[in-house]
Amino acid sequence: MPSYDAVLFDLLTALLDSWTLWNAVARNPSDGQRWRAEYLRISYVTGPYRPYNDLVSDAAASAGLPGRLANELDARYAEIAPWPDSNETLRALKSAGLKLGIVTNCSERLGRLAAQRLKIDFDTVVTAERAGFYKPDPRPYAVALHELRIPSERVLFVAGSAYDMFGTAKVGLTTYWHDRIGMTPPLGAPEPRYRERTLTPLVKITA
Repeated sequence: MPSYDAVLFDLLTALLDSWTLWNAVARNPSDGQRWRAEYLRISYVTGPYRPYNDLVSDAAASAGLPGRLANELDARYAEIAPWPDSNETLRALKSAGLKLGIVTNCSERLGRLAAQRLKIDFDTVVTAERAGFYKPDPRPYAVALHELRIPSERVLFVAGSAYDMFGTAKVGLTTYWHDRIGMTPPLGAPEPRYRERTLTPLVKITA
């Protein structure tokens, strides 16, 4: 019997290389990484949904950058590229019969736009706007589980940052942290079951 029946993914960090776009909009990697890290921190303590662009602007200001960069990022969102192994891994999981979904901290419009960068038909795409809350509130994950109609113990969640672990622990999701760039987890974050630098091991883990 397979280990899991479905895999849910964070979108903007686990499947897509959002870091490169944020660095480009910020004009240099140092500012971009600081801005992106600050956005992750802010979004994961926000709770009830408020406009995604406001969070991105607030993060820029907190990182010492112009808030107007949020509008430029919005305009260039379709430039976000998948990680090199994203599409291949997704195809392999889909071919193995697993259901696939996304739980992402962004607006409905940008979440759908970003998901189109991946060459796969997802069984569910849950944005913070649609769920009404930002991760790690348990409600976005719960919406995805409800739509998949699969119990949490049969679903693996692929996180892009350690902040997701606060939420996945609340709904009973086993977590695989795709720690592509080598991040320092926030204080108190639960340990993931798996921590890898690529997505490739997912194929064997879910078999």
